[in-house]
Amino acid sequence: MPISPRVAPLQASEFDTFINQQAGPVVIDFWAPWCGPCRALAPTLERLAKNLEGVVAVRKINVDEAAELASAFGVRSIPTLILFKDGQALSQVVGSQTESELVKWVGSAF
Repeated sequence: MPISPRVAPLQASEFDTFINQQAGPVVIDFWAPWCGPCRALAPTLERLAKNLEGVVAVRKINVDEAAELASAFGVRSIPTLILFKDGQALSQVVGSQTESELVKWVGSAF
């Protein structure tokens, strides 16, 4: 039986409510299904979400379905990960990242 993904899709209409209701940091992955680097990063994000469960929320937003939201955050290439805390964007990284790089990056929110 496959493991259910921890990095659930987030719709643009749910975005503001979601990031403002989280007690801790939130990582949003701006991605697209046709993007090879995005698909390559997906297992790393799943491990991050599993290992930091209860500490950080990780969600993904399809830029093809949420172009206005991506544009509002200056997403010009994908994958782009944006780290939020208390509803505010703290920082972003673009491109492939290792799990250890992501853990360190998320740790900057504390």
